[in-house]
Amino acid sequence: MNKPQIIASLAALCLLGAAHAQNTDPVEIKVETKNEIAAIRPNMYGIFFEDINFGADGGLYAELVKNRSFDFPNHLTGWVAWGDVKIENADPCFERMPNYAVLSLDGNSLTGTGLDNEGFKGIGLKKGESYRIRFYAKVPRGTQTLQFELVDDRNNNPVKAKIEVSGDEWKEYSLPVESTFTCAKSRLRVRLASKGSVLLDHVSMFPARTWKGREGGMREDLAQALCDLHPGVFRFPGGCIVEGTNLETRYQWKNTVGRPENRPLNINRWNYTFPHKLFPDYFQSYGLGFFEYFQLCEDFGADALPVLSCGISCQYELGQLVPCDELQPYIDDALDLIEFANGDPSTPWGKVRAEMGHPEPFGLKMIAIGNEQWDAVYPERLELFVKAIRAEYPEILIVGSSGPSASGDRFDYLWPEMKRLGVDLVDEHYYMSPDWFFANAGRYDDYDRKGPKVFAGEYASHDQPHGKPNHFLAALSEAAFMTGLERNADVVWLATYAPLFAHKDAWQWNPDLIWFDNMTHIVTPNYYVQQLYSLYKGTDALRTSSPQSDLKGGGNLYATSAIDKQKGEIIIKIVNSGKQARPVTLTLDPGKKLRQAYAYAPAARSIVMQSDDLMAENTFENPDAIRPVEGEVAVNGNQVEFTAKGQSFNVIVVKISEK
Repeated sequence: MNKPQIIASLAALCLLGAAHAQNTDPVEIKVETKNEIAAIRPNMYGIFFEDINFGADGGLYAELVKNRSFDFPNHLTGWVAWGDVKIENADPCFERMPNYAVLSLDGNSLTGTGLDNEGFKGIGLKKGESYRIRFYAKVPRGTQTLQFELVDDRNNNPVKAKIEVSGDEWKEYSLPVESTFTCAKSRLRVRLASKGSVLLDHVSMFPARTWKGREGGMREDLAQALCDLHPGVFRFPGGCIVEGTNLETRYQWKNTVGRPENRPLNINRWNYTFPHKLFPDYFQSYGLGFFEYFQLCEDFGADALPVLSCGISCQYELGQLVPCDELQPYIDDALDLIEFANGDPSTPWGKVRAEMGHPEPFGLKMIAIGNEQWDAVYPERLELFVKAIRAEYPEILIVGSSGPSASGDRFDYLWPEMKRLGVDLVDEHYYMSPDWFFANAGRYDDYDRKGPKVFAGEYASHDQPHGKPNHFLAALSEAAFMTGLERNADVVWLATYAPLFAHKDAWQWNPDLIWFDNMTHIVTPNYYVQQLYSLYKGTDALRTSSPQSDLKGGGNLYATSAIDKQKGEIIIKIVNSGKQARPVTLTLDPGKKLRQAYAYAPAARSIVMQSDDLMAENTFENPDAIRPVEGEVAVNGNQVEFTAKGQSFNVIVVKISEK
């Protein structure tokens, strides 16, 4: 955002605040409980994962050792070596990760020989928790002894465990250890404790407790936080990393399946993209790969939405193009992915899935081709994918893109092209100011009902003047905007906030839904908005109106309503963006002929997020500063009367039953 835009934005917010302060009039909101205007898809609200801000290695993927296979370009990145340590690659343990360390010790060494690993901004260890060290090794002759140590941030090493290795063929070893201390900045040390040499590869350490108890799996608390969002869709493996800075560094899903030890390393583009936030140690081990993504989707009950390269690298960077007549390998990747997800174990890629432990299909329903591409080079390539996928898998929904912006020439060009190609959904992205989100609650009211559906694939409220924090103003503006998503559920089929994760000691992009360190995590006010929309989405949007407001910001109010036919509930969501409280009367009107056909519970549930301070945030020191508060409001016949506090997001849930 440039300086004039910032000034205009601040001026608009000041004027908005002045208007808000004066409006205390009562308002009636009428919910036509028998006037369903759109079915709400069960998977409408979900999550988008990209390996940014150390979201995978060092984050969701629970591996605690950085550069575990010595295959970073600087082979000892993450390690401090002393004594006689060499890196070699002859006769490797894993052909696609060929490097390994050779530790040697003779009788003349004063220092000994060993390696310290720093982890990801330290290794988080908890007293009484168990960890599992795994490694591969061989020795030229005899038997050698390795000693593994857990080292705290004061260089104390109270935990020591020895293991003997032998044989001149590569073998896997496993060593359980229990930490006697709690420290977020620990290290893992390995010493050669006998004279001779050891060849050492894939030195790994995981918590014994991982998500679903899977060995080498996901960090338990972070996966649980995702599960608690009740996502309906899970978009992965990212946006810009799918494209790559060049074609060589694009994300290639076939490199992420099979044994994790043999998945080739790839540089992460967020290693170098922001010079002011440089992380030269940021790479992708692919321990979290496509099999694990599909597995998480299954865990969460979410539909998978994988995104694949369309043969164009990031157009903000090099914009390399695969000629259209050389695009077949990329198209084959898409077709093979569908086979990997859905194919019978007798098929080549179905067999790979089955051998990884999942003989049943994952049930993939949709696939996205390309991320934020633009201009004619994108649709001419996308068209080839569409034809091939339609021919072989006509049941698979195809997601195209409207480019990197919410409007403008690129956006206006691509939407008609997406219609021409007949894609099923169009991925729209908008990282905009809070006032934009408040002003765009009616964005989809006039969209073509017959055209492709909308996937709001990346969005977040960015308060640029204040450094883009996850404050309550951002969350409130998103809640207001999302009333328009629900009201237009016949057009907007899917929506995912972005990005998902950020390591507090290693982030490049903000705001983010969940912040974490090596020990714990916090969820943001934005997280709670997403969670409430997902938990209380209902099955069908209802017509909602008011004589005092258009419910798209008029009089500071935004509102939408839905019925949940499965639970027998009417759900009303109301945002009051003003500073003053507003008395609200909700009238649940099924129509004159049906007025006597329904009975309502004497009390309704209320879930309220509110703050007098729009700049308030959840922090590691105060993680519960902003969170939903549950209560009750009285129901009198077919009316609910309550007060929408100033600067609040309210969800009212009324039980309904036939008389």
